[in-house]
Amino acid sequence: MRVADLIKKKGSTVATLPATATLAELLEVLDDQKIGAVVVVDGEAVAGIVSERDVVHHLRGGAGSGAALSDLMTTSVQTCTMDDDLTHLATTMTQGRFRHLPVVEDGRLLGIISIGDVVKARLDALEAERDHLESYLRQ
Repeated sequence: MRVADLIKKKGSTVATLPATATLAELLEVLDDQKIGAVVVVDGEAVAGIVSERDVVHHLRGGAGSGAALSDLMTTSVQTCTMDDDLTHLATTMTQGRFRHLPVVEDGRLLGIISIGDVVKARLDALEAERDHLESYLRQ
């Protein structure tokens, strides 16, 4: 399965904020949308990503909630394209110890996938394969 197949099923909506947004604004988005990461953008380009882990690390250091996202975002963002294979990305995400991967092509943000999305897609594929095999055996 490719990223394009997953985005087609789940949609391309991505929570974004500018680097000038505050930590308090980020927390509001994370809580309201029940998500674990927000992509930080500069126009249509990905400037960084901020996850729940980044927030914990930042607050543990004693910083306040008025900090700008530019102070806590990860700027070297690993991205993928619509043509990438989900099995390969699962390995990349596991080895890199990150759970969110923006989908970018030609410098434009097209979506985001999480490790949960990848696991769900794999489970759905295995279930479909099992159902097909059971149907075949019943014939």
